[in-house]
Amino acid sequence: MDPDVLVVGAGPTGLVLALWLTRMKVRVRIVDTAAQAGTTSRAVAVHARTLELYEPLDLAQPLVDAGLHCTSVNLWARGEHAARVELLAGAELSRYPYMLVYPQDQHEHLLEQRLEQAGVKVERGVKVVELQGTTATLDTGERIVARFVAGCDGAHSVVRHSIGAEFPGGTYSHVFYVADVAATGPTINGELHVAFDDADFLAIFPMSNNRARLIGDLEREGDNLTWDDVSHRILSRMKVEVTHVNWFSTYRVHHRVASKFQDGARFLLGDAAHIHSPVGGQGMNTGIGDAINLAWKLAAVVHGRANEQILASYSDERMPFAKRLVATTDRLFELLASDGSIAKTVRDDVIPHVMSGLSRIQAVRRFLFRTVSQIEIDYRGSPISQGRAGRVHGGDRLPWVETANNFAPLKSLDWQVHVFGEPSQDLRDVCAELSVALHAFPWSDAAHHAGFAEHAAYFVRPDGYVGLATRDPHELATYWDVCRLRP
Repeated sequence: MDPDVLVVGAGPTGLVLALWLTRMKVRVRIVDTAAQAGTTSRAVAVHARTLELYEPLDLAQPLVDAGLHCTSVNLWARGEHAARVELLAGAELSRYPYMLVYPQDQHEHLLEQRLEQAGVKVERGVKVVELQGTTATLDTGERIVARFVAGCDGAHSVVRHSIGAEFPGGTYSHVFYVADVAATGPTINGELHVAFDDADFLAIFPMSNNRARLIGDLEREGDNLTWDDVSHRILSRMKVEVTHVNWFSTYRVHHRVASKFQDGARFLLGDAAHIHSPVGGQGMNTGIGDAINLAWKLAAVVHGRANEQILASYSDERMPFAKRLVATTDRLFELLASDGSIAKTVRDDVIPHVMSGLSRIQAVRRFLFRTVSQIEIDYRGSPISQGRAGRVHGGDRLPWVETANNFAPLKSLDWQVHVFGEPSQDLRDVCAELSVALHAFPWSDAAHHAGFAEHAAYFVRPDGYVGLATRDPHELATYWDVCRLRP
């Protein structure tokens, strides 16, 4: 079958893209060079915005039920507990006011299982050896002629190479390890711990059944490094007793953003478009955000509901965020990894105490949650973002109001209008003319607190972001024409 969209790469980014497209009745094929799905935990952090975006596909609850909820981080310096920082205080901001720890292998298995239930099977052990336009030649000899190609094929992306995108940035000199281990000790307690020592760094992510994900730096370089090459000084200070190593890997941290995310009908997503340090556990979540941003736009074009020009907004919206993310995680990583005496003093002595004090301030905790959870991401600078009503701008994530259950209608994966208050007859008429669903919610203190304006109209995109915020119903029709949308 020649598909509407050929997805190259079946990691979380590619799987989520294929799932959304399939749900929106777009014909998809997805290929991956790996003979089987991943069997190691790798990325473990799933943030609130990802879970929100999973709700329309009924994916959020299975993850929430199976994962571990982290709402704070313990900071250690030179073997002493320095602070417990409540980072993720956002109960009024999201249904998921925490960081969820859920291993990537289980995550991918769930996504692939759901995709197969929807009638699409990942074609494994299949490599794209040539890509001319949107015609892909596989190592099996088959040629696939797709309307669109999505490159979700990682740091060594064949799709990125084919569109001639540069991948500027660099690689840090430090060598880090990541290990999935069975362990005992006071810090193997289901909480997140970050420890600094004179020469070492260690992060302990909780997993189930006395398992933990350890991330640290290595003093040695070279090929074929093993757990035996890890310095045990900081482990001893933290009283971590590793009883079994399930898997172990080393890596260098890269920081790169592709020079373009789109070339005609070909797109780059996830690690094919941007890679950065693991600070904050943002990588996988960012790739999933890429996938959902692009999916509804591709579906709109495939079904003739939008002009192809809307596809340019994918780069307009996702590339600026990727650049900011790489710059931010770079600065944090440089502080964490620096060997300089000043940096060590700041890292070991200043940050734990300052963060402990700041985290007691509700406004700071809200800011940290909004940033780490990715609910802060907005597309206000996008050509398809317009208007403002209350504190909500076009391009903002639709604020969540628990008492209104205003995220429930997003399950339709279609454009819709939300009003807190009483919709005017003009608004009802415009929505009927555009064949757009109108959802009215009672005005409340919670709606006001979330930033909505009473009786204003919020034109919500299929991905749960506000396209237009306005008090004038007639602006909806104008916006519809500007975005070249069709019922």
